[in-house]
Amino acid sequence: MARPFTYIGSRLPRGWWDLLLQFGLFFVAYQCYGLVRGLVAGKSDLAFANADRIVDFERSIGAFFEPSLQSSLLDHSWVIDIANWLYLNSHFTITISFLAWLYLFHNSNFYFVRNMFMVAMLLALIGYFLIPTAPPRLLPGGMFTDTIANLTGTAQDTKTADLLLNKYAAVPSMHIGFSSMIAGTAFSIVKNPVGRFLWLLYPVVVFFVIVVTANHYWVDAAAGALVALSSALIAHRVLAPMRPAQWAFRPAPAPAEVPAEATA
Repeated sequence: MARPFTYIGSRLPRGWWDLLLQFGLFFVAYQCYGLVRGLVAGKSDLAFANADRIVDFERSIGAFFEPSLQSSLLDHSWVIDIANWLYLNSHFTITISFLAWLYLFHNSNFYFVRNMFMVAMLLALIGYFLIPTAPPRLLPGGMFTDTIANLTGTAQDTKTADLLLNKYAAVPSMHIGFSSMIAGTAFSIVKNPVGRFLWLLYPVVVFFVIVVTANHYWVDAAAGALVALSSALIAHRVLAPMRPAQWAFRPAPAPAEVPAEATA
């Protein structure tokens, strides 16, 4: 029984203990998320008041486009179905898959990105605690349609869902935060130009998905992008100097230029 574990451990970049440490760090982060979920569960009045403030702000600058965008696409069921599927499946699947790929195949870059994610999750939790905000799909008045509830036949804020999700975690949008950090990392590592371009499109697609499914306002997305940028700066300027040999980011080396005489 020990041989398979020994063999797998030998194939891991830094062995079993390091891998378990990474799982432990993300597990602790998730437990903190659960703690904040419990702290804001009874603040529905504040959450809806904050949502109203966002709507008022967007209206005041003529940028409250989310209802019209969603309503223009509701008759195109295939667009809504794709958006629903991506919202339900892409966030955790792509994030976890990307982090696993990074750990196994670009381990020297992983620890900077891990630190960036940890800082982002901390900033997001502060935002969820200080500014609990109801998502568009929960607003009264029929402005928005909960497309995912229509697809699954189950509201996203049932008692079962409340045990796993913070329904007032609209600001910041970590769908945008995570996708932006992933896109920036992939752009720095992937060498194929087409692949780099596709990764840059990832947060754009996520933005469309979170708006058309009425799970976020564009202000939430802007806050998520700001969290991603702030986390990258903190990881680079504050954390990396503390342990530069392990926590600094190392972009992929540029392709070596072929000497002119070699091509003559």
